[in-house]
Amino acid sequence: MTDYAVVNPATGETVAEYATATAAEVDAAVAAASAAFRDWAVNSSAAERARLLRNAARLHRERAEELGDIIVREMGKVKAAAVGEAEFAADIIEYYADMAEKLTADEPIELISGGEGSAVIRRAPLGVIFGIMPWNFPYYQVARFAAPNLMNGNTVILKHAPQCPESAEAIAQIFLDAGFPEGAYVNIRATNEQSADIIADRRVAGVSLTGSERAGAAVAEVAGRNLKKVALELGGSDPFIVLAADDLDAVVAAGVDARLDNTGQACNGAKRFIVVDGLYDAFLEKFTAAMRDAVVGDPTEEDTVLGPLSSLVAAERLEAQVNEAVSQGATLAVGGKREGAYFHPTVLTDVTPEMNVYREELFGPAAVVYRVADENAAVDLANDTPFGLGSYVFTTDPEQADRVANKLNVGMVYVNLVLADAPELPFGGVKSSGTGRELGTLAADEFVNKKLIRTA
Repeated sequence: MTDYAVVNPATGETVAEYATATAAEVDAAVAAASAAFRDWAVNSSAAERARLLRNAARLHRERAEELGDIIVREMGKVKAAAVGEAEFAADIIEYYADMAEKLTADEPIELISGGEGSAVIRRAPLGVIFGIMPWNFPYYQVARFAAPNLMNGNTVILKHAPQCPESAEAIAQIFLDAGFPEGAYVNIRATNEQSADIIADRRVAGVSLTGSERAGAAVAEVAGRNLKKVALELGGSDPFIVLAADDLDAVVAAGVDARLDNTGQACNGAKRFIVVDGLYDAFLEKFTAAMRDAVVGDPTEEDTVLGPLSSLVAAERLEAQVNEAVSQGATLAVGGKREGAYFHPTVLTDVTPEMNVYREELFGPAAVVYRVADENAAVDLANDTPFGLGSYVFTTDPEQADRVANKLNVGMVYVNLVLADAPELPFGGVKSSGTGRELGTLAADEFVNKKLIRTA
């Protein structure tokens, strides 16, 4: 038996099984990454690393169809979105290629307290960085971890989700075919126990995880015990706040897109819809109708909006959450139906703080819609969650938008738009949503030694 297998959630078929790493293979992976860091990473220039990153971006684009087919099999992503994800991964990698020399350049410090000479901050790579990545965006998540680290001269070891062994192999092959030396990017099919050993290994300088709160806490505990730098991107229960609208249909369409993207399996997907009293009834009617009309079906078909969830277990977990909410008094406005790993778009209302779902993350095509009296009540409800990843604010008043954005206790605020992620925009959160940032210029500083050099 192996933990690593491709099980097509649309059919339940086990497509392929992969052997979990042996202890010797884990040690060899760490040794290879450590040797590559001492040689290539330390001695290569930013320009050389940028050239190799551009090669990797080009190969992602050239192989996008093949890469897309892989993750349709692995986690049920709709085909067009799967191909688009591979292309977005290419954009991220290319961004760090384009920014490499700027982001790694010395940063002069103005001497204002007297003294002659100069002072600079020089960014130096830390070493081997261990990445633990999830199944929901198999290429995008890896790109935003690996690209800035390779740009900086770190080497990476990548443990992908157990249901993504085929895409993990494909990514590793891309970096090898791009010209990165052996050990610069290493794929490993490790167990949780082996992962803890990798974090603790003296040859490993840091760890980055995207995953659940439980996984984040476990990784942070091991990292802390071994004094390792850690970055965590965890869950979210992002609010979608509707305060005013000139075009309510457009707001509803944005809300549906933000909830159903990736079949609702996105950390930063809109999950709690908080609507002021004057718009609530009309919003709920339109939103419920649009969710009901979303096409659920074969992820390879062109008109499919929602494929299966990533696994039968994931669909059963979501079903249990929805059923529990209803049993505790929530109203099921639409949906709630599971067929194998498929789950129909679902809307819950009348959720109160006493219900478990009030503070849970619904990881699938299920939304909770709340009625609030005004702006202050909307902000209070939005912040009343353990999570603090992203948020969406819809209003016709720019001053109100700025005011609400300042009050939200989150890492990201999007005003009057959704699905606007970009390589240059930092991604991350606060509270139980994690620590650190990915993407943009902020990600470039997560795993570097910002070394002061003061010269007389």
